[in-house]
Amino acid sequence: MLGELSKYQNLGTPAYYYELLIAFKDSPEEKWNLIKVRELFYNKIIDGRNVFDGCVPFLDFVGVIELQSNGEIIPEEGFFQFLVSSNLMTDKLIERLMLKLNDDSVFHSIFCSEFISYDIIYKAVQIDNAAFSFKYSRFKQLLLDLGVIKSHPVKELNKYILNSRFKKLFDKVVLPQIHKRKVGIDELKAEMEQRQIHGEEAEKFVLAYEEKRLSGTKEIDWVAEYSISDGYDIASYNTEESTVHDRFIEVKSYQGQPYFFWSRNEMDIARIKKSNYFLYLVNRSMMKEPEYDPLIIQDPYESVLNNGDKWEQRIEKIRFEVKLDEN
Repeated sequence: MLGELSKYQNLGTPAYYYELLIAFKDSPEEKWNLIKVRELFYNKIIDGRNVFDGCVPFLDFVGVIELQSNGEIIPEEGFFQFLVSSNLMTDKLIERLMLKLNDDSVFHSIFCSEFISYDIIYKAVQIDNAAFSFKYSRFKQLLLDLGVIKSHPVKELNKYILNSRFKKLFDKVVLPQIHKRKVGIDELKAEMEQRQIHGEEAEKFVLAYEEKRLSGTKEIDWVAEYSISDGYDIASYNTEESTVHDRFIEVKSYQGQPYFFWSRNEMDIARIKKSNYFLYLVNRSMMKEPEYDPLIIQDPYESVLNNGDKWEQRIEKIRFEVKLDEN
């Protein structure tokens, strides 16, 4: 679906759509077609553009109009109620676009865990510029024009951040698909699905645990809801007096004897953050008990890796690489 739109040079801006839809609304007896739309915008420059080749196909794509094979255009009159303002119209276009793309594989290859993360400083979902290949640069421009994304305040990061106005829509439509796809094809297997469920249940438990520990005075960020590459799941605070995030929590779920698997990335982040990094080991069979406390390990890079008396290490996977011929 998204691939169909990638062939157009311009997918439109709110100013273009508002003018066109107002024209439809104000001329209910008019028989609209592609030729009349071109005449309406002939020699016009809107937002610095004079080519509008993908605008009508976009409106057809999101169901605001029906474009017939003969070029005739049939507007959806029910959408006219949202033309009270350009902002309201834009919000409704975005909502329809997100719902339309919910099952689009190309869209979810862009908005996937590889490129999506959470910025705890700006408290915003962010997406790497690398997610948008040249083929889909027009789609990126559309998202910028509609205000779905905007450039990250720190230009050097080469990222975009999601407009907070659309976070609820993103969480409802896009985020569930990210959760389904974020560990790849193997996630479809029952064992991996169950492991992910256990992990998310434990993370939600720790979120509630931290809320209670800090007496509800702090906004705790569930980083892993958007990204699995940060090296920790939750950004919290050591005390109620803390003014910035200073407790970075990696949550591990277990049953029986405490154990956990630790990725290279998580170990690297633990080494960097030192005493601000915590492991929370959550016993699945006990976490529903009202007074249950998880096993909390501060600075695990030192207290676990360098504590062979308490923790047994077992290597389950080893990576081997072919050595390059030095001759």
